[in-house]
Amino acid sequence: MYSVIVTLIAIASVLMCIVVLLQESKGGGLASSFSGYNQIMGVRKTTDFIEKVTWGLAIIMVVLSIISTAFVPTAQTEKSVIDNIEVPATSADNIPSIPAAQEPAN
Repeated sequence: MYSVIVTLIAIASVLMCIVVLLQESKGGGLASSFSGYNQIMGVRKTTDFIEKVTWGLAIIMVVLSIISTAFVPTAQTEKSVIDNIEVPATSADNIPSIPAAQEPAN
C-alpha cells in the first residue's frame, strides 16, 4: 500500500510541474503558446481552471503524504542493530600479554 501511495505522490508531482509551467507568469509563460485554448474558454476561465488544478494537486500531495506515514514499512524484529552484532568470546588464552622484563646481563 505504501508503494501505491508513493507512486500517486510521484504522479501528482509530475502533473504539478506541468501545471505550474502552463501557468501564465508576468512574462507570459508557456500558457501563451496555447492561444487557441484561450479563445475557446476565454483567458480568465483558463487561468481559473489552471489555478484550481494547482491547488487541487497541492492538496492531494499533502493528504497523500500524511496518509503515507501510516503505511511506512517497519522492521520485522524488535531487536536493535547493535544486538545483532556478535562479540567474540575472550578467554585467558587469547588475551595479549606483556612479555616479562628480562634481567640485564652483567
